[in-house]
Amino acid sequence: MAPALTVVGAGHVGSVLGRLFVRHGCFAVHDVLARSAASAQRGADFIGAGRALAIDGAPALLSLQRADVYMLSVGDDQIADACAMLAAAVPLAGAIVFHCSGALASDRLQAARAAGAHVASVHPIRSFADRDAVAAAFGGTFCGIEGDAAALAVLIPALEAIGARAVTIDAAAKTVYHAAAVFASNYVTTVLDAALRAYQAAGMTEAVARELAQPLVAETVANVFRLGAAPALSGPVARGDMATVARQHAAVAAWDDATGQLYGALIAPTAALAARKHGK
Repeated sequence: MAPALTVVGAGHVGSVLGRLFVRHGCFAVHDVLARSAASAQRGADFIGAGRALAIDGAPALLSLQRADVYMLSVGDDQIADACAMLAAAVPLAGAIVFHCSGALASDRLQAARAAGAHVASVHPIRSFADRDAVAAAFGGTFCGIEGDAAALAVLIPALEAIGARAVTIDAAAKTVYHAAAVFASNYVTTVLDAALRAYQAAGMTEAVARELAQPLVAETVANVFRLGAAPALSGPVARGDMATVARQHAAVAAWDDATGQLYGALIAPTAALAARKHGK
């Protein structure tokens, strides 16, 4: 018999992982909890298993079945409360409780640990905007993991069974780890927006600006992942042409002060990267 799994939080992450765990025989989903009965039912339907329960008070909690593993796929600000709810509702001694936050470590599960559970965090490094697409092509997805050895001994084989690539991270650096994804995705988008707006300020349409920037961005990104960041760096800072950098900074600031501040903030770290490129 597969270990019993309870899913707390029936959003895209919990639903996708729940479906994959069931389909690959890792766990048998017993209960699927969400804020509303409708949300819980949608989650259970997507997973293809589990009894839908609304977290709306005592009735649902009193009927909660004991499980071997509890997955908290709720928002970061709800993790501690959801954990405390579980600890008050069911015996957790010997069970595994893990959450899926990228920014928080397993130490947020103190209520479960105090009740005798083994705790961990598992963060799938994917966008879950389209849960059908993610569930259909989850193989190769990296998952940042950390936590108690007893919990990871169960979770790592389950992750490997659904095609994930588990990577152990330092719990003390969990927030920095999550910031890496922000740099690699969100802030890249912000910098690209500055580039597109600057091209448009020079008289181009947005469509032309995108077409012009795309090969430059694609080649730069390819070089970073092929060569490393320092060897891939090019441009005036890499050449040591700080006079050009100063002129650009002034011109951008005159055009748009906020974008000028962004440009200025990037000069020093780019100069440090250039120093690494040249072995200084």
